[in-house]
Parts: sequence; structure tokens; C-alpha cells
Amino acid sequence: MEIRDILSKCDHTLLKQESTWEDIKAIVDDGIKYRTASVCIPPAFVRRAKEYAAGRVPVCTVIGFPNGYSTAAVKIFETRNAIENGADEIDMVINIGELKAGNDAFVEEEIRQIKAACGDHILKVIIEACLLTDEEKIRACRCVTAAGADYIKTSTGFSTGGATREDVALLRANVGPEVKVKAAGGIADLKDAEDFIELGAERLGTSRIVKAVKQLEKGVLNK
Repeated sequence: MEIRDILSKCDHTLLKQESTWEDIKAIVDDGIKYRTASVCIPPAFVRRAKEYAAGRVPVCTVIGFPNGYSTAAVKIFETRNAIENGADEIDMVINIGELKAGNDAFVEEEIRQIKAACGDHILKVIIEACLLTDEEKIRACRCVTAAGADYIKTSTGFSTGGATREDVALLRANVGPEVKVKAAGGIADLKDAEDFIELGAERLGTSRIVKAVKQLEKGVLNK
């Protein structure tokens, strides 16, 4: 698989709490240079990043992040505010407790309302797979599909684990054909990235792939 094809599926990500505007600018610069699918950044930086990127790379941000237990009304407000500030894509976290309690109707309706707030913008739904049983993951797939979201996403990267090959395969097998899969968290290198793509992930949430490509470039230049 060509490196450029892998990069084109990456949401180049920086969501650390201590991130500064200079850090975010560097992520945007990388996203532009390496033609990533988007840059995924905290909501507070969306307006500045959108103006700085000037259409050269899509801007993605997170909602209800990382715990997912904000009220639906808060998540809807966050979504609308992010889009007003220029976000092209939204990655939301479900209410994990409601899913584990079997309240699938709540989970589905919350996703549906946030998708409505997104309008034509892409919505990715983070289910935090590391906290779920396989049965709960399958029910999450049904909720995401029924609610009309664009992607199901494995992880925030802030919990007990990130994407696994088994989870990506499970999600791909259980979401509707119109729903895409995003693997995020723990994607260590180009081999991981290629494996996840071959298993059905159409997006990768990571900062490490651009770093890996930079290391490759450095090695070539030093020869």
C-alpha cells in the first residue's frame, strides 16, 4: 500500500490537554503537507485552525470528549458551536453507561440528534470499544447505523485501550454498508495502519503515521 494512500485516510490528531496554539499550527501544517484526511483538534482551536488552514485541510473536532456523559443538549450545543466555528467533521462520544445499561434507544436518539445538528458535515461516533463487551459493541453498531451517522469509531485514545484488529473487524461486520469505520488509539506504525485499513477501516485517528513518514524521510535524506 502506498504511503500517500495511508496518509489520505489519517485524521492527523492532537487532543492533549496541554496543547498550545503553536502545537495546533504544527499539526495543521503537517496535515496540509502530507495531505491527510483531516486534522483532529480540540474545539477551542477550531476557529483559528479553520482560518489558518484556509481550506487546505479539513478541520475535525471532538464532542462530549473524552467521557461521553455530557447531556445530549450539551453535546448538541457543542456540535453547533463547532460547526459555526468552521469544523468540517465531528467526532462525538456516546453515553457509554446508557449503552451498557441496555438503553439503546437513548444512545440511538442522541446520535440522531447530533447528526441532525451536523447537517451535511461528517459525524463519527466514538463507542470506546475497550470498555465494551462484544455484545455491546454489536448493539452500538446497530445504534450508529439506525441513527444515520457516517462513521463508527473505536476509541478516544484516553481510556484503557485503543483500536484492535479484532474490534475493527467486528465493527465492519456489524455496521450497515453505508457506515464507515474509524480506528483510533494505539496505531503505532505504518504496518498497524495498513492492517487496520485492510480489515475495513477507512479512517485512522493518529499522530504517529505522520511521525513515521517524517522518520522515513529523514532516513532517506541522511543516506
